[in-house]
Amino acid sequence: MIQTPCYLIDKARMLPNMERIAWLRAASGAKSLLALKCFATWSVFDFMAQYMDGTTSSSLYEARLGAEKFGGETHAYSVVWADDEMAPVLALSDKVIFNTSGQLQRFADISSGHARGLRVNPGVSTSEFDLADPSRPFSRLGEHDPAQIDPVTGMISGLMFHNNCENADFDRFDAMLTHIEDRFGHLIDRMEWISLGGGIHFTGEGYPLERLAERLKRFAGEHGVQVYLEPGEAAITNSTTLEVTVLDTMFNGRNLAIVDASIEAHMLDLLVYRETARVGDDSGEQEWMICGKSCLAGDIFGTARLAAPLRPGDRLSVHDAGGYTMVKKNWFNGVKMPAIAVRELDGTTRVVRDFGYDDFVAALS
Repeated sequence: MIQTPCYLIDKARMLPNMERIAWLRAASGAKSLLALKCFATWSVFDFMAQYMDGTTSSSLYEARLGAEKFGGETHAYSVVWADDEMAPVLALSDKVIFNTSGQLQRFADISSGHARGLRVNPGVSTSEFDLADPSRPFSRLGEHDPAQIDPVTGMISGLMFHNNCENADFDRFDAMLTHIEDRFGHLIDRMEWISLGGGIHFTGEGYPLERLAERLKRFAGEHGVQVYLEPGEAAITNSTTLEVTVLDTMFNGRNLAIVDASIEAHMLDLLVYRETARVGDDSGEQEWMICGKSCLAGDIFGTARLAAPLRPGDRLSVHDAGGYTMVKKNWFNGVKMPAIAVRELDGTTRVVRDFGYDDFVAALS
């Protein structure tokens, strides 16, 4: 049995996502690039690369990781490129995407001859959180005015739109794509490729995949472009658990169980977006608050309903712990980072990375 805490990636649970991604590519012609900002555990890249076309990044280091460890196409985007990043990012990427026309023009000479794109902000999104809304007021994420994009279209071959966030509603996606066509269609028609970004939960149960395939194929055909999608969560949803062990219990008006992990350090988005984790099967009569071991008072994974009282030494699984976790984990309180393990399709499990005191020290100075 693997030691805890540990992120456990199960390839058998990831496989249905991969198969849906591959089916969508065959049915629509749209290529899928893994969004490394969400998931960058390269130990399973060889498996994912059988079903996906490459990677997309938000920094030079992510772009390099995708090029070296995943293969396929490497799209390199950043909110802003520094002067010393441009030469290496051009050397390792197939396409470089600029956030503004100012950056595009600034690096026009050095990037000449390279496939270039520009991020466009369509002014609408599906984000329920202002913090994550790319179309929030005064957003710095992409150019928003078609009139300002028009003069630089001769310098680029593609546009990137990223405005879907946790969007499991096809009709909403369809409406926003129609809005994009209405406002930017004359610019899209000049392009060779269009990225529609990530945040489309098309691998979720019950999602109308056939309707999405038809819409993407029609969009590509009407505008004469290659469509790219950038799934992050959609690629790895429900594939990973955070395995933890109960270290102590107490009662303070509620049953409390303290485990050997922390949301602040290991599942930060729960804290940032004030969401709760799903722990266990939630089918019992015993209600327990699952608490992290850091000193942060709000370090709470959530409430679980269990069949029996918890005791020190009991193991628990925190579900859907793959997205925005391993890429955000940190050393707050010096709490030991979870190991990373992979369960193969044949059921065997191997630890691919462990973290210890030396890693803690190396992250500081």
